[in-house]
Amino acid sequence: GWLPLEDDVTADVPVAPPTQKAIFGFGSVSYPNGLSMTNLVSSSGVVATDTTGVGSGKYGSAACGYGGDKAIFGYGLITGNTYSSLSNLVSNSGVVASDTTGVGTARAFLAATSYGGDKGMFGYGDSGSNVSLTNLVNNSGVISADVTGVGTTRRILAAASYGGDKAIFGYGYTDDWTNISNLVSNTGVVSSDVTGVGTSRAYLAAAGYGGDKAIFGYGYTGSNLSMTNLVSNIGVVGSDVSGVGTARRVPAAASYGGDKAIFGYGFTSGVDSITNLVNSSGVVSADVTGVGTARDQLAAAGYSTSA
Repeated sequence: GWLPLEDDVTADVPVAPPTQKAIFGFGSVSYPNGLSMTNLVSSSGVVATDTTGVGSGKYGSAACGYGGDKAIFGYGLITGNTYSSLSNLVSNSGVVASDTTGVGTARAFLAATSYGGDKGMFGYGDSGSNVSLTNLVNNSGVISADVTGVGTTRRILAAASYGGDKAIFGYGYTDDWTNISNLVSNTGVVSSDVTGVGTSRAYLAAAGYGGDKAIFGYGYTGSNLSMTNLVSNIGVVGSDVSGVGTARRVPAAASYGGDKAIFGYGFTSGVDSITNLVNSSGVVSADVTGVGTARDQLAAAGYSTSA
């Protein structure tokens, strides 16, 4: 017999799992002026005070996770109403990088989501007219050229991951409010339109929760809404659930804590700094008085860190 050397028994040393946090970024307080500001969200859902942002102030952007532990903000309107294809990477410690000249059609009021477990996708939006374009983001944060989209062209929609590695785009505005959804496979393929469930609306937000499910929430359809629709881990959108908290439009949402979510900020009769946590069963909590600058037309994404 023989005994292993000391160095041979290190394989069983436990490695701390990553802790998921989130970030809200950019937005507007007064049209048409964009902000360059972020607020980090801890793994327990606590929103931090403002951090002066890096890069151009903008609003109408989108954000998503990529690489399994990082995030990216992209596109939007720069102050003065100039369409942008700029992007800003977010490290796994929540540090936002300076502007990167974007790839693809400059646009705003689009949606973004992770898919495939570690990649991302920007989709749809407005570039002077509604578009049905997508741009894939690889797990190094590189944005690809335009892919001609599938389904109805629209803007001010929302998107989230579900099922652990897939995604969904939903709702939005064409010439009227819609409740269309488009599923995204774990290889980034967008499916054709599915007639949606629940109230047609736009200016809403969406996030993953529970580790493998998603939720659409809030929005506008002639009046501000406090309404949610759960998405199962096979991509089925649930019927309307009467909302909790202040009815509002153009908030942002992100997953945090590995299995929970948060809606934040938005517009009622003015800009707000309200947040609403979502537990791992998809239950939305009452309003929490927000931290940081009240604003709307912002974006949010989850990111992870092992620290």
